[in-house]
Amino acid sequence: MLSLTDQEVDRITTQLLKGMVCFFQIDKRKIHHMPDDEDYFNYDLTPDEEDILDEIDANPDNYAEFTKMEIPQEHQMMQDFIDRYVKERNLAEDLVNALTKPKSLTAYKFLIDESKYKNQWHEHRQLKYKDWVREQVDSFNYAED
Repeated sequence: MLSLTDQEVDRITTQLLKGMVCFFQIDKRKIHHMPDDEDYFNYDLTPDEEDILDEIDANPDNYAEFTKMEIPQEHQMMQDFIDRYVKERNLAEDLVNALTKPKSLTAYKFLIDESKYKNQWHEHRQLKYKDWVREQVDSFNYAED
């Protein structure tokens, strides 16, 4: 059964928020990360990253993969933040409107970073991503049973 320390959850969360995908090596309790190929499709893997992927292919049961949230989950997290914290109607409307546009994550980030809610948003997002990592641990354990 996989379990992570709070420090490991924090490290994985930080990497996911940077756009990485993480692989937790169970026997050595080591976190490997590399760019998510959905976001970095022109990225050339380093020899070390290629070795890690080869090891994962050879021994998949020894690794748990952690990925960032899907776009609908990200949108729900953003909408929850708006509903819960943003009191100014104009800003709330602008943020909701940003979620309907192409490049919605960038538009939302631009608006929130220019507001008084910037730090609160980053804390909210960090907490939600920690929960997301823990959900992935639960899914991994459920699949193992």
